[in-house]
Amino acid sequence: MSRPGLLAAGLFVLPGAAQAHLVTSGLGPFYDGALHLLLSPGDLLGLLALALLAGLRGARAGRLTVIALPAAWLLGGLVGLRLPPLPDLTWLGTASFLVLGLLVAADAKLPPIAVAALAGAYGTFHGLLNGAALAATGAGPPVLLGTVLTALALALFTAAAVVPLRIFWVRVAIRVAGSWVAAVAMLMLGWMVQGTA
Repeated sequence: MSRPGLLAAGLFVLPGAAQAHLVTSGLGPFYDGALHLLLSPGDLLGLLALALLAGLRGARAGRLTVIALPAAWLLGGLVGLRLPPLPDLTWLGTASFLVLGLLVAADAKLPPIAVAALAGAYGTFHGLLNGAALAATGAGPPVLLGTVLTALALALFTAAAVVPLRIFWVRVAIRVAGSWVAAVAMLMLGWMVQGTA
């Protein structure tokens, strides 16, 4: 194929628009928000690590987490929708799920209220980031609601699945999953440092 033909083929496959923070599913704003969470490793991995930690700490920690996380995420997101664009805080989001992964890997014996406080802090921070990113793309509360309700469902199902597990090797497998979350976070932080160095 000739150079002009290759150039024409290359231009043909270029997307018409690129959106870095919002996945458009074509199903409406609620599902766009749900997909945004499911396709954002920085949000999703921390959420899963938090739910694993809550499940390891028992039913009360799981219930408090399932209440605190979506409430804080929604409030943070609503505030974020009104904020001007935030600086890039990807490294801080990655550090947050690094800490949560390490807590799961260490099987940290935190009281339920401390796990709920971590859930509130995580939800508030990621809600602010999501809200500001949504505002920058012109999205509104329906997209945020999709994200929050998906976070609620994932936290609820994950924590509920872990709470009844008492077999030693199963709990070790959960801790290994936490170490994988921490490893992914360290890898992402390394890439960020490498990109800025």
